[in-house]
Amino acid sequence: MRDLLSADPWRMEMLHLLRSLALPDSWIAAGFVRDAVWDHLHGHAPSAPTGDIDIIWFDPARTDPALDRQIEAQLALLRPDADWSVKNQARMHLRNRDTPYADAADAMRHWTETATAIGVRLTADERLEINTPFGLDDLFGLRLVPGPGFLGARRAIFEERVCAKRWPTRYPLLQLG
Repeated sequence: MRDLLSADPWRMEMLHLLRSLALPDSWIAAGFVRDAVWDHLHGHAPSAPTGDIDIIWFDPARTDPALDRQIEAQLALLRPDADWSVKNQARMHLRNRDTPYADAADAMRHWTETATAIGVRLTADERLEINTPFGLDDLFGLRLVPGPGFLGARRAIFEERVCAKRWPTRYPLLQLG
């Protein structure tokens, strides 16, 4: 996956922008990574993700949502062609009605799909660091399965999301779990 992302100049530019923010425990996550892998596995040319670019970070001392909006505005000045979504995961447990998260990886463990719960960032020495709380098997195996919190009664949320995102249409090789 590192080679796939490193070979994509657009994604590398976004990762450099993230690193320049110097946010604690910060990652570009979700569709940024997932779409790159699924596009590759479906033989599609690299392209920007459909939808927003999800930047997650974790700092329990700075949970005011206004700070996320300020960061989005800063990014929009640098790359107005991108749709930025910035969320400090230290407060997201409230919206999701979960117990407080310990860090960004813990927050991703509460996301709807395992293949979406993945983040990437660029280290100071230009290496790609990958955060995969559920591993890479579902992502590379083209398995779209709900995260542990979306089994049983909450599975309908997963199914609604799959339908709304139209992933089976965009990625016909996906196996729904």
